[in-house]
Amino acid sequence: MPPGRVPRGGYQKPQNLGKTLRRLIGYLTKNPLPLVLVFTCLLCSVGTNLAGTYMMRGLINDFIWSGCTNYAGLTFGILKLIAVYLLGCLASYGQSAIMVRLAQRGVNRLRYDLFDKLQELPLSYFDRHPHGELMSRFTNDADNVQTALEQSMVSMVSSCLMFAGLVIMMLVINWKLFLVTAVILALTMTIFKTLGGKSRKYYQAQQAALGAVNGNIQEMIEGLKVVKAFTREERAKADFKALNETYRDAAQKANFYSTTIMPISGNLMNVSYALTACFGGVLAVLQGFDLGGMIIYLNLARQVGQPLNQISQQMTAVLSALAGAERIFAVMDAQPEVDEGKVRLVRVTEGADGSLTGLKKGDRSSRRWAWQEENGTLVPLKGDVRFENVDFAYVPGKRILHGISLYATPGQKIAFVGSTGAGKTTITNLINRFYELEGGRITYDGIDVRRIAKDDLRASLGMVLQDTHLFTGTVMDNIRYGRLDATDEECIAAAKTANAHSFIRRLPQGYQTVVTGDGANLSQGQRQLLAIARAAVADPPVMILDEATSSIDTRTEKHIEAGMDALMEGRTVFVIAHRLSTVRNSNCIVVIEQGQIEEKGDHDALLAEKGRYYSLYTGQFQLE
Repeated sequence: MPPGRVPRGGYQKPQNLGKTLRRLIGYLTKNPLPLVLVFTCLLCSVGTNLAGTYMMRGLINDFIWSGCTNYAGLTFGILKLIAVYLLGCLASYGQSAIMVRLAQRGVNRLRYDLFDKLQELPLSYFDRHPHGELMSRFTNDADNVQTALEQSMVSMVSSCLMFAGLVIMMLVINWKLFLVTAVILALTMTIFKTLGGKSRKYYQAQQAALGAVNGNIQEMIEGLKVVKAFTREERAKADFKALNETYRDAAQKANFYSTTIMPISGNLMNVSYALTACFGGVLAVLQGFDLGGMIIYLNLARQVGQPLNQISQQMTAVLSALAGAERIFAVMDAQPEVDEGKVRLVRVTEGADGSLTGLKKGDRSSRRWAWQEENGTLVPLKGDVRFENVDFAYVPGKRILHGISLYATPGQKIAFVGSTGAGKTTITNLINRFYELEGGRITYDGIDVRRIAKDDLRASLGMVLQDTHLFTGTVMDNIRYGRLDATDEECIAAAKTANAHSFIRRLPQGYQTVVTGDGANLSQGQRQLLAIARAAVADPPVMILDEATSSIDTRTEKHIEAGMDALMEGRTVFVIAHRLSTVRNSNCIVVIEQGQIEEKGDHDALLAEKGRYYSLYTGQFQLE
């Protein structure tokens, strides 16, 4: 890092420095011995540096100034000096090797624990915290912590020890000369504080401006088609130019103040050197100050400003890293998702006599789900889902659902329709217990879902979301994500059910084609077909389809209707759809408006009522 500069992101202090530091050290090592070794090596490195410098005084006075006649003594003195410096080199290598290893392992554990924590947090936490903010904990904050542990903290401690050693040695050599040095040091520290404060302020402004520039670039690239469609290229150029100018102004001021620190401090050290030399010469003439002591003192006077500069730089880096660590720990201290469920849902094998047994590893026979009573008895899971006066609010005091009551018996298809924001997706999210109810209850085969272990509950529910997400890997891997122990044949069968098999075969490597960038090499419709196949291979008793065919054209939709019917056969299915043609064959259509059930019934009955559904349905077909 250039002299006087601060890390990107500006100067930030942790709210609780002591607690954060202790916790971070706990990640470095649980055994204090490695840290003791690092500190010992630091002491040795600094001590040998100072000792070697002081040994030069004897060599100058005894051999050089007085005329060298004892060549053996001079040779022995030089060898001792070399041995001291070699010991210092070994100590420096030792502390660096140990500290780098501790830092790498510590930050590795920190990232691992942070990632584990994210898996335990409820979805409501991610609603409150932008994804980019959480990503910065893994990247910027973790990288700053690693750099600080490997370099900055050790360098700062070393600089503090070096500064203290230099001051003590200068006082020992000649305390009168130190008075001159002390005045210059006080002036140097004042300049560091003044210019460093201004530099940090403008670095914060620079980082904010850089974020605005990067955000504008990302937004323009993603929306380039819209920019060109509305011929707004000149407007885009003007907006970027303004943001770029703001960034340049902040960066110019930040760099001006940071780059002036070193020249000013360097010149002050030169002034200190000149004044010390003059005053030292007077002491040599009047009080017999030895030449070796004077030369060593002048050397120390030139060095004494360097530790201050290092401390100024590394203090900023260390405090910023500790602030980053504090932000990481804030995520790790967040309240995890509470799961008090004791009822277990398990996959079972059904025997010829109808008996149920737990599914053994590698068993490919018929699969069913069951819930396990406390005495170990397995009861078939049918998929009966009921809402009883359910109230819900994402934010306390702002209720989204009001007294929702409905039921889906095994094998029924329930469709939710209504305006955007009416609460349709919220209802399906509550079945999975992605969020906790404010009032009422939801039962699954008569069991309150709060009594069922969340992992088991969610594993028994298949979901196809409107916003599909594919992972980096092959097409086969993405389908198998629905059930990790599924065979290739089962994955292919699921793809055929979803009518995805035909397009997959036309891909360059078929099922082994690698999907990258969340499926950027596939169309939106193809991505959604893979999501349907992924749900099909999971083979759950309950399916939730949230706009599952929204990105599929009408022709393709007709082709997969038979496959979807096969997928839904014998299962309880909840469907959310804006395309009302897809819900006509539902057993029950629920019209949701403003978080309440406005109408409920099958397609023909609701049309006969000529209410809200009739308006939506006829309007849909008039548009078509």
